[in-house]
Amino acid sequence: MSAFLQARFLASAAKPEDFPPETGPEVAFAGRSNVGKSSAINALAGRKRLAFFSKTPGRTQTINFFDLGDRARLADLPGYGYAAAPRDLRAGWDALIGGYLTGRRSLAAVVVLMDARRPLTANDRHFLQWLRPAGVRRLVLLSKSDKLSRAGGVKTLVSTRAALDQAAMSADVMLFSSKTAEGVEEARSLLEAWLQNKKPPEKGN
Repeated sequence: MSAFLQARFLASAAKPEDFPPETGPEVAFAGRSNVGKSSAINALAGRKRLAFFSKTPGRTQTINFFDLGDRARLADLPGYGYAAAPRDLRAGWDALIGGYLTGRRSLAAVVVLMDARRPLTANDRHFLQWLRPAGVRRLVLLSKSDKLSRAGGVKTLVSTRAALDQAAMSADVMLFSSKTAEGVEEARSLLEAWLQNKKPPEKGN
C-alpha cells in the first residue's frame, strides 16, 4: 500500500524546537496561500479532510506533520506570499520555514504548488531561490489544471519547464487537479520513489 494512503496527523509546530524528532525521510509541501495545497495533500492521501485550510488565507502559522505509515513523513508548510498578512506574522513564517528547510536533515523532497493559470509568480520564484541551498529534490505541481483547456495545460507545462530550465532551477513539473485527479497517481508514485532513499541532486542545483 502507498505510504500516502496511510497518512495520519502527527503534530503541529509553531517554532523549530517544536518539530518532532527525525525518524525517516520527509516530503514538504509549500505554495502560495489559496493555491490548493491542502486539497493536493488530501488527494494524494486519498482523504477528504486530512489537511485543513484556513477560511482566512495567510493565517496558518504552523508546520503540520503527518506520519506516512512507519516509513516516512509529510510536512505541510504555511502558505507564503499573502500580502494582507501583518508584517510581523510574515516574518514569523520566514523564520519557521527557513528553520525547517535549512535544519531538517530528514528532508528528502519539496513539493511546490503553483496555480496553473498563474505559475512562477514573483513569490514562487523567491521561494525556489530560497530552496536552492537545501539540496533536495523538487516537484512543481501546477494545481487547478482543470481550469485550463487541454491545449492550455500543455502550453503551461512546456513554458513552466522552460522557464525553470532557463533559471537553472531543477525540478520535475506536472499538471495537477485535486478535482479531476489529473496527476495524482503520477505525483504519488514519483514521491514514493524519492522517499525510498533515492539520491538527491547536489546542493545548490
